[in-house]
Amino acid sequence: MKVYVWRHNKTYHSHSMINEPCVQSHFYLDALAIVAADSLEEALAKLEAQNAGWRIEDLRQLTPKVYALDEAQVIFTEVRGSIAE
Repeated sequence: MKVYVWRHNKTYHSHSMINEPCVQSHFYLDALAIVAADSLEEALAKLEAQNAGWRIEDLRQLTPKVYALDEAQVIFTEVRGSIAE
């Protein structure tokens, strides 16, 4: 089993990036999908089965980060809106 992570940020999207994938049907600035599956195809199928607006063909254009679950590791951390002291 592996963990597949897709993250797509459109915060600084401009007309020069018109051919960039749009991974979600809803308007977004930052889209994140994390799926546990045995293969990339299974992970994409799970997202598609949710019927939650994930655009599978656009996700295929991005290379997800893939984490094997056979060893301990940090998969995701994030700090938003922090103010440096």
